[in-house]
Amino acid sequence: MSGDPGLQPERTRLAWRRTLLTLTGVTLLLVRLALTGGLTGALLAGLAVAGWLGAFAVTWRRATGTGPLPAHRWSFPLVALAAAGSGLLGVVLVLRGLR
Repeated sequence: MSGDPGLQPERTRLAWRRTLLTLTGVTLLLVRLALTGGLTGALLAGLAVAGWLGAFAVTWRRATGTGPLPAHRWSFPLVALAAAGSGLLGVVLVLRGLR
Protein backbone atom coordinates (compact mmCIF):
# COMPACT_ATOMS: atom_id res chain seq x y z
CA MET A 1 0.00 0.00 0.00
CA SER A 2 1.31 3.40 -0.86
CA GLY A 3 0.44 6.72 0.58
CA ASP A 4 1.59 9.10 3.23
CA PRO A 5 -0.22 8.53 6.53
CA GLY A 6 0.85 12.03 7.52
CA LEU A 7 -1.67 13.54 5.11
CA GLN A 8 -4.62 11.50 6.32
CA PRO A 9 -5.58 13.91 9.14
CA GLU A 10 -5.59 16.82 6.69
CA ARG A 11 -7.80 14.92 4.23
CA THR A 12 -10.16 14.05 7.07
CA ARG A 13 -10.42 17.70 8.19
CA LEU A 14 -11.10 18.80 4.63
CA ALA A 15 -13.84 16.18 4.26
CA TRP A 16 -15.52 17.37 7.48
CA ARG A 17 -15.29 20.97 6.26
CA ARG A 18 -17.00 20.03 2.99
CA THR A 19 -19.71 18.21 4.91
CA LEU A 20 -20.33 21.21 7.16
CA LEU A 21 -20.29 23.65 4.24
CA THR A 22 -22.79 21.54 2.31
CA LEU A 23 -25.12 21.24 5.30
CA THR A 24 -24.89 24.99 5.84
CA GLY A 25 -25.87 25.75 2.25
CA VAL A 26 -28.73 23.27 2.28
CA THR A 27 -30.00 24.62 5.61
CA LEU A 28 -29.98 28.20 4.33
CA LEU A 29 -31.94 27.17 1.23
CA LEU A 30 -34.42 25.21 3.34
CA VAL A 31 -34.94 28.14 5.70
CA ARG A 32 -35.50 30.48 2.75
CA LEU A 33 -38.03 28.10 1.23
CA ALA A 34 -39.74 27.32 4.54
CA LEU A 35 -40.21 30.91 5.68
CA THR A 36 -42.65 31.57 2.87
CA GLY A 37 -45.07 29.03 4.37
CA GLY A 38 -46.43 30.77 7.48
CA LEU A 39 -46.39 28.97 10.84
CA THR A 40 -45.82 25.52 9.37
CA GLY A 41 -42.94 26.86 7.35
CA ALA A 42 -41.45 28.52 10.41
CA LEU A 43 -41.60 25.21 12.30
CA LEU A 44 -39.92 23.41 9.41
CA ALA A 45 -37.26 26.12 9.28
CA GLY A 46 -36.69 25.61 13.00
CA LEU A 47 -36.25 21.88 12.43
CA ALA A 48 -33.70 22.56 9.70
CA VAL A 49 -31.73 24.91 11.92
CA ALA A 50 -31.87 22.48 14.87
CA GLY A 51 -30.48 19.70 12.68
CA TRP A 52 -27.74 21.98 11.43
CA LEU A 53 -26.81 23.02 14.97
CA GLY A 54 -26.51 19.38 16.01
CA ALA A 55 -24.32 18.56 13.02
CA PHE A 56 -22.26 21.71 13.59
CA ALA A 57 -21.63 20.76 17.22
CA VAL A 58 -20.34 17.36 16.13
CA THR A 59 -18.27 18.40 13.12
CA TRP A 60 -16.65 21.67 14.19
CA ARG A 61 -13.74 20.17 16.14
CA ARG A 62 -13.20 17.58 13.45
CA ALA A 63 -13.31 20.19 10.67
CA THR A 64 -10.90 22.61 12.30
CA GLY A 65 -8.58 20.14 14.02
CA THR A 66 -8.79 22.12 17.27
CA GLY A 67 -9.17 20.56 20.67
CA PRO A 68 -9.78 16.94 21.50
CA LEU A 69 -12.20 15.05 19.31
CA PRO A 70 -15.39 13.93 21.02
CA ALA A 71 -15.53 10.19 21.46
CA HIS A 72 -19.31 9.88 21.37
CA ARG A 73 -20.77 6.88 19.61
CA TRP A 74 -23.64 9.01 18.31
CA SER A 75 -21.48 11.55 16.44
CA PHE A 76 -21.66 9.95 13.01
CA PRO A 77 -25.33 8.92 13.22
CA LEU A 78 -26.24 12.49 14.22
CA VAL A 79 -24.52 13.95 11.16
CA ALA A 80 -26.12 11.30 8.93
CA LEU A 81 -29.52 12.04 10.47
CA ALA A 82 -29.07 15.78 9.88
CA ALA A 83 -28.13 15.18 6.24
CA ALA A 84 -31.01 12.77 5.63
CA GLY A 85 -33.42 15.04 7.49
CA SER A 86 -32.37 18.01 5.38
CA GLY A 87 -33.04 16.03 2.22
CA LEU A 88 -36.44 14.84 3.43
CA LEU A 89 -37.39 18.33 4.60
CA GLY A 90 -36.44 19.72 1.19
CA VAL A 91 -38.65 17.18 -0.56
CA VAL A 92 -41.57 18.02 1.76
CA LEU A 93 -41.15 21.75 1.13
CA VAL A 94 -40.94 21.33 -2.63
CA LEU A 95 -44.00 19.07 -2.75
CA ARG A 96 -45.89 21.50 -0.52
CA GLY A 97 -45.00 24.33 -2.89
CA LEU A 98 -46.25 22.43 -5.93
CA ARG A 99 -49.85 22.39 -4.72
